[in-house]
Amino acid sequence: MNKEWDLTPLYEGIDSEKFQNDLKALTEAVAAYNAFAADLSETDRGGVIRGGLELQERLMTLAGPMFEYASLRSSVNTADGEALDALSRLQKLLSDTSAADAAFRAYVGKTGGLEDLIAADPFLESYAYLLRTMKDDAKYVLDEKVEEALAKMNLSGGSAWENLQSYLTSTVEAEYRGRKMNLSAVRNLAYDPDPAVRKDAYDAEIACYDKIKDGVCFALNSLKQQVTTECEMRKGGSPLEMTLRASRMQKTTLDAMIQAIEEYLPVFWKYLRAKARILGYEGGLKWWDMFAPMGKNTAAYTVEDAKKYLIDHFKPFAPDMAEMMEHAFDDSWIDFYPHPGKVGGAFCANIASIKQSRVLTNFDGSFSDIVTLAHELGHAYHGMMIENHRPLNLDYSMPVAETASTFNETVVMNAALDEAADREIKLGLLESQLQDTTQIMCDIMSRYWFETAVFEKAREGFAFPDELCAMMKEAQKRGYGDGLDLETLNPYMWVCKSHYYSSGLSFYNFPYAFGGLFSAGLYAQYRKQGEAFLPKYRALLHATTVASVEDVAKMADIDLGDVDFWRSSLEIFKDRVELFLELAGT
Repeated sequence: MNKEWDLTPLYEGIDSEKFQNDLKALTEAVAAYNAFAADLSETDRGGVIRGGLELQERLMTLAGPMFEYASLRSSVNTADGEALDALSRLQKLLSDTSAADAAFRAYVGKTGGLEDLIAADPFLESYAYLLRTMKDDAKYVLDEKVEEALAKMNLSGGSAWENLQSYLTSTVEAEYRGRKMNLSAVRNLAYDPDPAVRKDAYDAEIACYDKIKDGVCFALNSLKQQVTTECEMRKGGSPLEMTLRASRMQKTTLDAMIQAIEEYLPVFWKYLRAKARILGYEGGLKWWDMFAPMGKNTAAYTVEDAKKYLIDHFKPFAPDMAEMMEHAFDDSWIDFYPHPGKVGGAFCANIASIKQSRVLTNFDGSFSDIVTLAHELGHAYHGMMIENHRPLNLDYSMPVAETASTFNETVVMNAALDEAADREIKLGLLESQLQDTTQIMCDIMSRYWFETAVFEKAREGFAFPDELCAMMKEAQKRGYGDGLDLETLNPYMWVCKSHYYSSGLSFYNFPYAFGGLFSAGLYAQYRKQGEAFLPKYRALLHATTVASVEDVAKMADIDLGDVDFWRSSLEIFKDRVELFLELAGT
C-alpha cells in the first residue's frame, strides 16, 4: 500500500503529451466559446442555450482534470513551481471566458418562456435546475467587460492572496524542544497522550505564528475587502447573503440552526469542564488539552489498521462504500503523512473524469485520524453518487458538501460505541466523538462570528494582526463560554485556517455545523429504517447538485426551517454528553 497518492491516472506530468494536448484543446475551446458568445442569435433561443451549455461542458471536461492535477501536486508541495505555473496559466486562460460567460448568463436571464424550452429538449431538461438558477442570478451578473476585468484582476488579487496564506503556513517552521517542525506536525501533537508534549506544542505553535502573521494578515484583509467590494458592485447584499444564495440555502434555515446551536452551547461547555476535572484541574479546559486522548483509546494506529477499521465498520452499513474505501487504500487515492511544504488539514477532491477521488490527510496515528479518513472518504462516496451527472451538474453547494462526510463520522463512531464492552474503551471512543462534535458546534460558531466581524471591519478599514487576534479571542469566548480557560485561547486561529482565504467561498464554517446536525438527523432515520434507508440516502446525495438545500432535505421528510429539527439533532449530542459524564464519574 502506497503512502502517497498516485496522480498518473490524470496525467504523467505537466510536460506530458496528454497534458499539453489538453491544454491546446482547452485554448481552442475558449476561443470557440468566446466566438459563440459574441453572436447570440435571437431567433432560436433553445438552440443557442443548448450550444452554450455544450461549449461549457467542453470547457469543464478539459479544464477540470488539468486543474485537479496541478492543484493536487501543489497541495503536497507548495513550492512546486511547475504546478503553480500551470495553475496560473489555466486560471488566466479561463478568465478569458468571463465576458462570454456573463453574456451567456444574461442571455439565459432575459429568455422568456424558458420552461417551455426546457420541456421541449431532453438535453436542456437535464440542466433544468442550472438554467433556472442562472435566470434567478442574472440580476447579479455585471456587464461582460466588468466581469472579465474582475476575473483577470482576481488572478493577482484574491487567488494570489489565497496562495500566499497556503505557502506561508505550509513552509513556516516551529521550534519544538530544540528542533524544527512544520506547522501541521506540531499541531498534530495536540493529540499526544503526554500533557507536557501538548503544552510545549501549543507554545511552539503560538510562537511560530509571529513569523508569518503580518503576511497572512494582509492576505485576509485584502480578500475580505475584495469580496465586500464585489458584493456592493453586484448589489447582491452582504457577503453572507451572497454566500447563502450561492449555497442554494434560505436564511431561515441558517437562522433556525444557529438559534438551536446557541441554546445548546452550554451542553458542550459542560463537557469541556468535565474533561478539565478528569485531567486534574478545575474551571475551563486549557486550549492545549482539548484533544487530549482519554480512556483506552490512546493506541497508535497504522495506515493498515485504519483501512481495516473503516472497512469493517462500513461494510454493514453500505457495502458499496466499503468497496470504494478498499480501492482508496489499495489504488493510491490517499496522501497520508505530513512533511515540509505539504498543506495542513485534510481534504477530498472528487475527480469525475476518472471516477475516483484523491484524499489528503496529515496522518499521525491517532484515532482522530481514522475519523478524519472516514470524513474525507464520505466526500469520496458523495462524489461517487454524483459522478454520472452531466459535467455541469457536478458541484454541490457548501452546506450539503459536509453531509456525507459528517454522516460517515457518525456511522463509524456510533458503530464503535455500540460494540465497545469495556468501559474505558467506550469512554475513549465517546470522548473522541465529543471532541469532534464540540469543534463543529463551539469552534465553528466562533469562526462564523469571527468572519462576520472581519467583514464588518472590511467596510471600514484595515485590521492589523493584534486586532484580528482580539476579534478571534472574543469569538472564541462567545463560542466556548466557560468551557475553556479564557486565559489560554488561541488568538491566531485566523492564520492557520485556510477556510477564510478564498475570494469565491466565504463563510466556509457554518456548513460543518449544518453537516453535523443534518447527518445526525439522517442517522436517526437510518437507526429506525435499517437497510430501507440506504436507497433514500443515495438518492438524496445524488440530488445535492441539482436541488436546493431545503428540497434535498424534503427527500428525507425534514423541514430545515423548523428549529425543532435542529433541536432534535442536538438532543442526540446532549445524551452523549450525559453518557460521557456518567462513564467518567463526574
